[in-house]
Parts: sequence; structure tokens; C-alpha cells
Amino acid sequence: MTPAWRAVALALALALTLAGCAGLRGAVPAASGPIPYASAAARQGVDDQLAASILQIDPQQVSDREVRELLAKGPTPRIVNLHGGIYPVHLVMESFSRFLVGMGYPLDKIRHPGDGRLSHSPYESSLQIAGTLAWYYETEGLMPMLVGHSQGGIQIVKVLYVLDGNDVAEVPVWNPLLDAAEPRATIRDPFSGAERPVVGLKVPFASVVGAGGAALLLPNQWEMGGGRLQRIPDSVIDFTGYALGVDLIAWDLPGSGARYRPLGSAKVRNVELPADYSHVFVAATAHLAREPALRDWINAYRPEHPADPPQEQSNTTNLLWAADVWHDIKKHWTLEAQKTIRAQHARAATQALAPH
Repeated sequence: MTPAWRAVALALALALTLAGCAGLRGAVPAASGPIPYASAAARQGVDDQLAASILQIDPQQVSDREVRELLAKGPTPRIVNLHGGIYPVHLVMESFSRFLVGMGYPLDKIRHPGDGRLSHSPYESSLQIAGTLAWYYETEGLMPMLVGHSQGGIQIVKVLYVLDGNDVAEVPVWNPLLDAAEPRATIRDPFSGAERPVVGLKVPFASVVGAGGAALLLPNQWEMGGGRLQRIPDSVIDFTGYALGVDLIAWDLPGSGARYRPLGSAKVRNVELPADYSHVFVAATAHLAREPALRDWINAYRPEHPADPPQEQSNTTNLLWAADVWHDIKKHWTLEAQKTIRAQHARAATQALAPH
């Protein structure tokens, strides 16, 4: 462990009895209110050659070249990361953000547009996070993906319940530039142009790692006890829950079986990580993107047929988790980009047939 990470571990130990620390906030003036229809979609417009190439990508086998030369230049959904609750564990999730950038994901689709942070605090209101997702969808034309670590993972499932309408009837739109709620609970759908409520939106992909256990004893997480955390609502299309083989913080032990299950239509996958993975540092992955051999292995990774890791003298800490999450992110990045391009083509065809 490097001196920097030893300092993080020491700070974590000293902070175990302290409350979490929210991220820094900044206020960037911006106009509030609904986004005019088609403005969000227009921002995602791509030329015909790039669009045709993106439509040819196999979502299950996305290469490094396709990421950097095609997907990164086309419609890209935002990734919203949520870190754990003990200061300064946010540095671990920032490491994951740097991993994503190193693998080719655009930084401006990870960084908060208001204050520039790379992950959200689990102490942010689930209503606020859900309202922010709606703002992104309306403004950018694609629904974000979610990745959560420890308490951040618990908070992601809470957000899914909010979007599904289980906990509240209405969710105000939250403007991340103003860091404030807007006086509305509806958005203009960037695909249909119709006004629709925030409740009912679906996230394409969400994943959590190290969620549950001791954190459920905290007052802000009581509502997720009694097995509620493990029941995934219909407000997500694909959900992956990661558990460490031995995790004394999240209370996971080898062979615990399927920890997460769907309430309805959500596709839920459970993955058990090696027992020597650390609950605190599982998301510390920036180093993996700096090694060409490891990047190649990660890009070639298939969940159903994982190959042996490279034998070079490389730091492969957290390699399996990083590769598995990256595979799903690439998959849904491709699917969302293709969905957006097809919608643009359909809109253009409709406009061409309309009487002038």
C-alpha cells in the first residue's frame, strides 16, 4: 500500500465514529425551467458516418478503439458515482472516476457540472439525486448510469425506490448548476417531447459494491433494513450487486448466495468478488488504466468467460471488479448511444414526410 493510501486508511480509522462529510458545493448561475423540446437531442447529434459506425458496435464486445474513436465522440450518458460515508473514502471513488477516464470515458460526463466533484456523498437526499438524474436526462438527452460504493450503494437503491414511486408521489427537478430544486416535478422528455413526471424514469444501469451490513444501523439508512436493500425495484433496467467473499463491514461471507433480487422487471445479477478484496479500497482502480496490458485484458473481459489475468509484474488489485463494471458500462453506453441515434433518424424521417 502506498503512503498516500496508508494515510487514507489512518484517516478512516480515526473517523469511524464521525459523521460523513458532504462534497464541496459551488453555484454556477444558469437559467432554470423546462428545456425546450429537441434542444437536448440536438446536442447529441452526430454525423452520418459516425452514427453508422456506432450502430455497428456489438454492445457485448466493445473494443478500446470503438470506445475512443466512436463512442467517446457520440451520445454519452453521464455516470453518477456515489462514494462511501466515512471521510476521506471519497478519494477511493475518485480513483474509480480516474480509471473510467483512463479507459476512455469523457471526463465531462463524470465530473459534476456545478462544482467539479467526481462523486456524490451518500448523505445527499435521495430526492435530490433522483431530481438531478431527471435534469440530466432532460438537458443532455440520455439517462445517467449509477455506480455506488458502501453507503453510496445503499443510497443508489434508495434513489431507485424514489424513481419507482414507492416512497413519494412527486420528485422535484434538481438543477445541479444552481444546486437547488426547481419549482416543478415534471420534465420535457427529450425523445417524445411530451411532459412527464420525474417519477417513472428508468436508469439503464446501476451497480453497487459493499452495500449493507453495519451501515444499515445508521439512522439515515434504517429504512433500507429488513431486506429492502436487496429487493431491486423496476426503475432500473440492469442492476449488478457485488459482494466481497469476506466483508466484515457489509456482513458478507463466502457462499451467501444471491444477495439481490428483482421486485419485478429489473434484470439483477449478483457477483461475488475474491475474499482478499478490501471493503474500503475495492473501488481504488486508477492504477489499472495506466498499464497497457491490463487495459487490454479489461477491454477483452467477458463476464461469462473471464480469462486469467496477465502474468506480468503488474498491480492487479481490484482488477476483476473494475473489468466487470467496465464491461457493463461499455454495454449500456453503446445501447444508449444507439437508442439516441435511432431516435434521431426516426425524427428526421418524420420531419421529411411532414408537409411543408
